[in-house]
Amino acid sequence: MKLEAHLRAQRDAGRKLLVPYVTGGLGSAWLEVVRAVADAGADAIEIGIPFSDPVMDGRIIQEASRRAIEIGATPAGIISDLAKVDIGVPLVVMTYYNPVQHLGHARFAASLVASGIDGAIIPDLPLDELVGAPAADGAEPAWAKAADDAGVETVLLAALTTPEDRLAAICRRSQGFVYGVSLLGVTGERAKLSDGALEMGRRLKAATDKPVLLGVGLSTPDHAEEAASVADGVIVGSALVRRLLEGGGPEVAGSLMAEFRRSLDG
Repeated sequence: MKLEAHLRAQRDAGRKLLVPYVTGGLGSAWLEVVRAVADAGADAIEIGIPFSDPVMDGRIIQEASRRAIEIGATPAGIISDLAKVDIGVPLVVMTYYNPVQHLGHARFAASLVASGIDGAIIPDLPLDELVGAPAADGAEPAWAKAADDAGVETVLLAALTTPEDRLAAICRRSQGFVYGVSLLGVTGERAKLSDGALEMGRRLKAATDKPVLLGVGLSTPDHAEEAASVADGVIVGSALVRRLLEGGGPEVAGSLMAEFRRSLDG
């Protein structure tokens, strides 16, 4: 399944897109959580690969990563486990660059494809380094080339501070969708939707026809509905992961995503 083609088709049919974030390896039932949010109406699912220094993430995702690592979660294990999931919607991994570099670009991309994973988000890999210089014969290709060659779609992020020329370049290179970061800061729940969220959505929709999703700080179904009024959909992470940290399982996760789905469907 191709991520961008799937999201475009859903969007063009008039559907607002919902992408939950699930921390990979967080408890023995984490694959059941993935299945539950898919059944609740997710259009794609972002799987976070736990990392010891998650610079983009706030307290909730950091704690989830810590717990997952403590019980033995590894990038290779999470990717391998995802091969067991057959849910009918695309999967995207969110990982930091260190695990990608450690395994090697081509090998990491190949491992995603082997497990049926459609895309990757690497927030600490800047656009210039993503593409890189042409590799000499036998040298490691830049991530973008390795991913393209394997058929992995690389999703890029745009920030509120991104200038217009760079925003256009990010939109051109991003695959699957463009991830609009809704606030200046790390992931985490917020009491109200950031003032910048609507601005981010409008800027990206003016810059690209690719699916535009807003994430970071979207914490309630009402936030999702408001954000989706200027974008094609939303990514929901900390609100879901907090409930998992509090002991909620697949049923709780599915129920929460069903609330978001109903709100987006109006």
